[in-house]
Amino acid sequence: MSGNSIDVAIVGGGLAGGLIALALYRERPELRLAVVESGKTIGGNHRWSWFDSDLSKQGRALLETFRQNEWNEGYDVAFPKYRRTLKTGYRSMSSADFHEGLTRLMPDEIFRLGCKAESMDARGVTLDDGERIDARTVIDCRSFTPSQHLRGGWQIFMGRHIRLNDAHGIDRPTIMDASVDQLAPYGNGGAYRFVYVLPLAAHDVFVEDTYYADQAKLDRGALSSRIDAYARQYGWQDGAIVGHEHGLLPVLTGGDFSAYQQEMRIEGVAMAGARGGFVHPLTSYTMPIAVENALTIAAEADLTGPQLAALFETRARKHWRKTGYYRMLARFLFFAADPERRVDIFQRFYGLREGLIERFYAARSPLRDKVRVLWGKPPVTIPRAIAAMFKRGKPLKKPPQTETPA
Repeated sequence: MSGNSIDVAIVGGGLAGGLIALALYRERPELRLAVVESGKTIGGNHRWSWFDSDLSKQGRALLETFRQNEWNEGYDVAFPKYRRTLKTGYRSMSSADFHEGLTRLMPDEIFRLGCKAESMDARGVTLDDGERIDARTVIDCRSFTPSQHLRGGWQIFMGRHIRLNDAHGIDRPTIMDASVDQLAPYGNGGAYRFVYVLPLAAHDVFVEDTYYADQAKLDRGALSSRIDAYARQYGWQDGAIVGHEHGLLPVLTGGDFSAYQQEMRIEGVAMAGARGGFVHPLTSYTMPIAVENALTIAAEADLTGPQLAALFETRARKHWRKTGYYRMLARFLFFAADPERRVDIFQRFYGLREGLIERFYAARSPLRDKVRVLWGKPPVTIPRAIAAMFKRGKPLKKPPQTETPA
């Protein structure tokens, strides 16, 4: 069975795919689009956050129609030795608001929700029910896939949206509270742990427990218990749970990116999301990268599918080379520091200048920033740091399908 031919088919309705669809629709409304998403909503069940300084004027304009939480008075970080308020504006958006914004702005027929792509090629997409969507250009925006060609560890998290009976009185987010116990049992040799807190409304707070670990083990029971303990500490234990999320994100320490591209490549299909390598290797940050990719595709909308695929393969290789410095720092984190002392690395980093920290998260560190991060007394021993520079880590394996129930 074959459907009508369209201009652009986007497979994967996450952040990357949704933003590409929006950018194309705004800049080229005459184009016929389709977003194929196996889930029932665009964006899944996630929350994305970013610094206001991460985005260009055009990037901010792309996001301005979505409902967002905005904090213009800065944010806090906390570590065993200090607490600090930084002045940079901070933003956050839920996947529910992302879905609402896209479906409000764009025609319903663009979104093919609950449809799984069985296969794709340079000329279109075949769905698992046999339907064929013919397209001039196909863009693969599916999620990251672990590969033996990439190496590193994992950022593991669980977040909970709590609605309180009484106002919490918090004015600013705490994007990293690493004053929490670093010796909590993880069952995988330890990890760097912090708690992330967003005051979403006067009575609403989002609490996320996150840790950097060597193995992809998501113990939902342990994470839930730690969120319970943190909530009790602040008197939030009686609130109603109105939302939650959990996940595992790759932290890249090295690999053979050319071999990875060869493994993932579908001839003539452009890869523009996390599967294409468009992530921050240390923080797993995606918002500024996804926005710039969407704007680029909208500007190059007249390219054929194979031309766009070649453009984004080159773009991904440049991103890999550009982010080599952050993979080196990830090696310091995983290979030079004992798990319970990994907090020292972040504690030292957040004592640096605000502008440097902002540029770091956006993967835009100039040479002077890179030198400054490494300058001075290191949080790990010199011999271990040197040894870590030459390690690459274990291959990123697919996380186990079974998880400890909450």
